[in-house]
Amino acid sequence: MPLPTTATAPFCPSEVKGSIVIDAREPRWIKLKRFAGPGLLVAIGYMDPGNWATDIQAGSQFGYSLLWVVALSSLAAIFLQMLAARLGLVAGRDLAQASYDRYGRAGRLVQWITAEISIVACDIAEVLGCALAFKLLLGVPIAWGIALTAFDTMIVLGLQGKGFRQIEAIVFGLIGTMALCFVAQVAMAPPDWHAVAAGLVPGAPSHDRHEAIVLALGIVGATIMPHNLYLHSSVVQTRRVVGGKRGDVRDTLALVRLDTWVSLALAMCVNAAILILAGSVFHASGQTNVTDIEQAYRLITPMAGSAAAFLFGIALLASGQSSTLTGTIAGQVIMDGFLHARIPCYQRRLITRGLALVPALIGVLWLGDGAVGKLLVWSQVLLSLQLPFAMWPLIRSVSDPRLMNGNTLGRPAQVLSWGLFAVITATNLLLIVGLD
Repeated sequence: MPLPTTATAPFCPSEVKGSIVIDAREPRWIKLKRFAGPGLLVAIGYMDPGNWATDIQAGSQFGYSLLWVVALSSLAAIFLQMLAARLGLVAGRDLAQASYDRYGRAGRLVQWITAEISIVACDIAEVLGCALAFKLLLGVPIAWGIALTAFDTMIVLGLQGKGFRQIEAIVFGLIGTMALCFVAQVAMAPPDWHAVAAGLVPGAPSHDRHEAIVLALGIVGATIMPHNLYLHSSVVQTRRVVGGKRGDVRDTLALVRLDTWVSLALAMCVNAAILILAGSVFHASGQTNVTDIEQAYRLITPMAGSAAAFLFGIALLASGQSSTLTGTIAGQVIMDGFLHARIPCYQRRLITRGLALVPALIGVLWLGDGAVGKLLVWSQVLLSLQLPFAMWPLIRSVSDPRLMNGNTLGRPAQVLSWGLFAVITATNLLLIVGLD
C-alpha cells in the first residue's frame, strides 16, 4: 500500500519539509510520478525572459555557433543541481543553512547579499519580459507593462496555503505551454539540422569575440542561476523514500537524479529551441542584428506567420509568470537560512518585486524601450558574476565528510566541480578586465 502524503502544507518550503513520503517497494514509475516536482521548480528558472534575450541575440548574431554553450551550460546546471540536491537530502540542510553554519558573520553577509542580488537581477528580467509580453499581446507601453507586473503578487497571495503538489502542477502547466509553443514555432520555421548539429561542437565565432563572450556568460548565468542552487537544496527535502534495501538516502538520491535530469533536459531543449528559432528565422535570412525580444516578435510575424508570433508572446508571458513563483520560494529559503527571518511569502514577493521594479522602470524611462534587450542580457551576465559565490560553499559543503555523513563526492566529481568553478570564475574575470 502506498504511504499517505501530507502535501497540503503551506506554500513556503521551510514549512513543508518531508511532505511526501514514498514507499521504496512501489513500482518505479509510481515512485517517479510521486517524486517528480522539485526538478520542475528548478527548471522553470532556466526558461525565464533572460534566457530568451541571450538565446535570441546569440542565434541572430552568431547563428547556431553558440548552441554548444547552451548544451554545456545545461549539463553543468544538471551537475550542480544534483550537488545541491545531495546536500539537502543527505545533510538535511539547504545551502543557506549550511553556509550559515560554516562561515562567520562576514562570510554569511557576502553570500546573503550576492544571493539576494541574483534574485533581484533575475526578477528584473521577469519584470521586463512580462512587461514586453503585455505590450506585444495587449499593445500597452513598456512602462505601463512594468507597472502591471506589480500585480503578480496577487498570484502569490492566491497560492498561500496551497501544497507543493498544486504549485508544481501550475509550474508544469506553464512549462508545457512554453514547450508546445516553441515546438510549434520551430516546425513553422524548420532549421538546417546539419548546421544545428555543427553548432554543438565547441568553438569561438570568427567575429565579435568580445560580444560572443558577453552572450556566452549571459547564457551561463541564465542557465545556472545561483539562487536555484539554494532553492533545490531546500525543496528536494519535500520528498523522502523509505523502506529501501539500499538505504533511504541512496534510494532517494537515485530518484532525484532522474527527476533532475528529465526536468533540466526539458529546459535545455526549450532554450536550444529559442536559439535555433532565432538562427533559422533571423541569422539565415541575414537579420544578424536582432538584439531584443520585441524586435524578434516583429520580425517573426512576416517570416513565420502571425500564429507563430502569437505563440511567441504567450510563451514569453508564461515564462515570466512561472519564474515569479520559484523566485519567491528561493528568496524565502535564502532569508530563512542566512537571517533566520521568516515572513509571509507575499511580503517576500513585495520586497523582491519592489527592488526589481525601480531599476527596470528607470532603465526603460532613461534609455527607452529599445534598451530592454540590453538590460535583459546584462541582468543575466550579473547572474554569472554571482555564480562563484554560490558554487564555492556548495562544493565545500558536499565535500565535507562530517556534514555529509560519509556520502561525500568522489574524487572525480570533486575535480570536476572545482574545474567548473575555475572555468566560470576565469571567464567572469575575462569579461571584467575587458580582454577579447
